[in-house]
Amino acid sequence: MWSQRSVVDYGLAKRAAVQSVRAGRMRARDVCDAHPYLLRAARFHGEPTSRTCPICERRNVTNVTYVYGDELGRVAGQAKGMAELTTMAREYREFRVYVVEVCQGCSWNHLAVSFVLGTADPPGPSL
Repeated sequence: MWSQRSVVDYGLAKRAAVQSVRAGRMRARDVCDAHPYLLRAARFHGEPTSRTCPICERRNVTNVTYVYGDELGRVAGQAKGMAELTTMAREYREFRVYVVEVCQGCSWNHLAVSFVLGTADPPGPSL
């Protein structure tokens, strides 16, 4: 996306959690604990992916995208589609986006990535 910045990828944490389950150090039910509201958001507002759930390996995960920011008012904390983010990025100075991957079959959920969007200029190099 054109104004995306301050990207944090949580892939290493995801890989560690999946590895712990596969190695028997954690039980699947310890990581398959999606809140009912998150599962509902995945069903009604999520965007399907072609990535198979790393825990149950039976269903594809769904991405649920949440937005937070001081300027957002009542919109803060809502699940939004990627198309809506493009519009919001042109309307607001700055807000943070969190993408959570969710398996609606086994309730696996993990924060995948977060980033900042908006019209504000990204921070320049420090002098």
